[in-house]
Amino acid sequence: MTSPASQQQLYRFLEDRFTCAQACTECARACAVRASLVDPDGTEHQERVRRLGIMCAEVCDATCRALCEESRQDEEGIRVRLEWCRSVCLECARAFDEHPDAEPAAKTCRACADACSAFLETLS
Repeated sequence: MTSPASQQQLYRFLEDRFTCAQACTECARACAVRASLVDPDGTEHQERVRRLGIMCAEVCDATCRALCEESRQDEEGIRVRLEWCRSVCLECARAFDEHPDAEPAAKTCRACADACSAFLETLS
């Protein structure tokens, strides 16, 4: 039988994992949409923002899929993926900050980075 403390830890772990996966899904969607709105023949800065949006969408999608896998994953592998996702989301948010009308996507990127951070704390 598990103790109430260990049950609470398990609930928090699962809740944070789900929250992080959900944030990754929302971020992937927002970044894909934002990237599709950037003119591919635009300035070098616009092209960088578009590429970052695409990369962020792919990283978030891959992170979500990894978090949703049923098979056992090693904690270090999850930690590396979460750190990568958090880093890409923050970089993308900074790039979106410099792009007109991209505030909602930047906010979604930061929310995903925060969810990754919260889940990383659960792993510690």
